[in-house]
Amino acid sequence: MPSFWENIRMPDLDRESGANIAEGGDMAAYVSFPAPSAGTNLPAVIVVQEAFGVNQHIQRVADGFAAAGYVAVAPALFHRNERNPNPMLGYTPDDFDAAINTYMPELTGQGIIEDIKATVDYLQRTYPRTRGQKIGIVGYCMGGRVVYLAASGCSGLSAGAVYYGGGIMNAYADGVTPIDGTANISIPLSGSFGETDGNPTPDDVTKIEAALDAAGKSYDFKMYPGAGHGFNCNDRDSYNQAAAEDAQARTLAFFEQHLK
Repeated sequence: MPSFWENIRMPDLDRESGANIAEGGDMAAYVSFPAPSAGTNLPAVIVVQEAFGVNQHIQRVADGFAAAGYVAVAPALFHRNERNPNPMLGYTPDDFDAAINTYMPELTGQGIIEDIKATVDYLQRTYPRTRGQKIGIVGYCMGGRVVYLAASGCSGLSAGAVYYGGGIMNAYADGVTPIDGTANISIPLSGSFGETDGNPTPDDVTKIEAALDAAGKSYDFKMYPGAGHGFNCNDRDSYNQAAAEDAQARTLAFFEQHLK
């Protein structure tokens, strides 16, 4: 699919007042879009990375949503790291170490909310083919946790798809805990999880479902037998083709219902 890299300008917040005082740097984002023959006005999907950045796998995922008729935007959420604001890691032990011990600990809940808000604003105000259209969000691994948080803290979204989001019940470095915002979730959620996953475990998923039920929220979760963490990624040893294909079909049907 046609694609390009965009720099989304981020606001700089005054630490005392919380007000925007200046433009505060760029967040790179990979944009994949349907051919012009698909039309001039299209719904959008924000594709949220795993812990390994907007790497080749996430770019292919975005391309897949573009092929299905969406403008897909994958923001680089590690953009606050001054040494490497747009890392594209693989799946070697060294890559896992960098993801878990260097990049992920720097994330804050409030920073993520600002990143997703900036991406929504880009789609609503800057990119011409998505103005006035609905926006969905899908996230994998670390990105699944981001989707759950964004569902309660970011306006402008119409549907969210969580893939094996670990840490939904745990706090970010600034104390923001995604599950604490369950009562504020304003969009329907789809969820795809692996039965053999260690984070989130099936018990974790049951607790998340209980929180959603207690808050009266709309969701459709599915647990895949024999599938583990990262089952959607065909660059990882945990790839499960049957689960990945079924989850993708469910996600596309979910977005078809809520975005088109």
